[in-house]
Amino acid sequence: MTAPSAPRVTPSLRPPDAAPYRRRSRRRARDRDVIDIATIVSVAVAVALFLSEGGIARFGTPAGAATALGIICGLVATDLVVVMLLLSARIPFIDRTIGHDGAILRHGALGKPVLYLLLAHGALLILGYAITDGTDLPAETAALWASSGDLQLAYLGLGLFCLVAVTSLVAARRRLPHEVWHAIHLLTYAAVAVSLPHQFGVGGLFGEPGYQRWYWLALLTVTGTSVLVYRVLVPLLQTLRHTVRVADVRPEGPGTVSITMTGRRLAELEARAGQFFNWRFLTPGSWWQVHPYSLSSPVRGNTLRITVRGLGRGSRRLAGVRPGTRVAFEGPYGVFTEDARTGPRLILVASGVGVAPIRAILAEATFLPGQAVVVLRASSPADLLLRSEIEQLCTARGARLYCVTGHRPTDAASWLPAQEAARGTTLRSYVPSAEQADLYICGPPAWTSLVEADAAAMGFTPGSIHVERFAL
Repeated sequence: MTAPSAPRVTPSLRPPDAAPYRRRSRRRARDRDVIDIATIVSVAVAVALFLSEGGIARFGTPAGAATALGIICGLVATDLVVVMLLLSARIPFIDRTIGHDGAILRHGALGKPVLYLLLAHGALLILGYAITDGTDLPAETAALWASSGDLQLAYLGLGLFCLVAVTSLVAARRRLPHEVWHAIHLLTYAAVAVSLPHQFGVGGLFGEPGYQRWYWLALLTVTGTSVLVYRVLVPLLQTLRHTVRVADVRPEGPGTVSITMTGRRLAELEARAGQFFNWRFLTPGSWWQVHPYSLSSPVRGNTLRITVRGLGRGSRRLAGVRPGTRVAFEGPYGVFTEDARTGPRLILVASGVGVAPIRAILAEATFLPGQAVVVLRASSPADLLLRSEIEQLCTARGARLYCVTGHRPTDAASWLPAQEAARGTTLRSYVPSAEQADLYICGPPAWTSLVEADAAAMGFTPGSIHVERFAL
């Protein structure tokens, strides 16, 4: 179905009330500010404690100034590494506020600054020590390496951080299997561990009595505990408590299956439509692989369902998973839910297997007849996943459905098929206005970005656009 020239929308049964959505939006904005302010304050405290406990006196000589600046670079880098670990620790408050994707984006954005600060930390310290000893930089570097095992560990930690940073580059990450990239990324924990001895030993900053020592001990203890609890203990206890098993595997389309799972007391998970879990299907060939898949249907009783397209070797293998297979899981994660809404009207746009969370949201979201529009995008009608289910939901709930098929143009940046792009069709052709509306987009990253740009041109504000990108 292509876009009509003038969309007809059924009028609402009563005037929409945007006030509750605005209140929730303000609370989320306040919580995001708390996270941002806490990050800035933690860096400021780290630097202020160093300066107040004798650090400012080091600036009296060129050698002392270089050394002090090197120490400050190291302190800021260490503090930001702690922030990165907390962002990836899956702490419930952070996940509810900015979502797992938002936390990982912030985590990744800090990677380069941390690396540059660590390199500056080492370079400035070597420069300061070289000036003091009256020697050159290569000789001072070699002398420091030979002087202490703790410093050798610090060099090793810097090397590990460099390895993580290089493999995190987009070009490198695309060439590595996800499991290999993930294993290398876990070296961040090893880098922190091998770097700590020189901070408490050779540097002496954290080892000396004072507020600085207790600040870092508290910060590192909270971080380590958070990682242990939310990355290890909570998922383990969830898996043991809920005993999730595969109940059914059903084909949905070319290379796509829906996997239905059952368990105990699943309502306790409080999973919302649009959220995702990290799944491990405990079979000999795939128990070590983690699969992040969104629910394709709201939790019903003790039943969960995901829809999986075989885009890689691991996901293709899931089509053959047998009923009765045990499943380990982590979650639910993400803010791609109704809780993120800012207004009463709802626009859902999906492509490919991104239809899965959109279908779940359509089933669970609150809206009146005529207040929701669904746009499904695929290369061909056969690729419109879960189409019959979505058609039934739209009919039952009074939502307007558009199924748009065809290949995208090669000579223009458009999320629509070539024939629609040539006609000048845009998101506005399907959606009457952006007023009091929230737009949920789910699909491949490049396609999703094009829909976002079209929505922004139409008048959707950043806070009313909610995105879940499904990378291949």
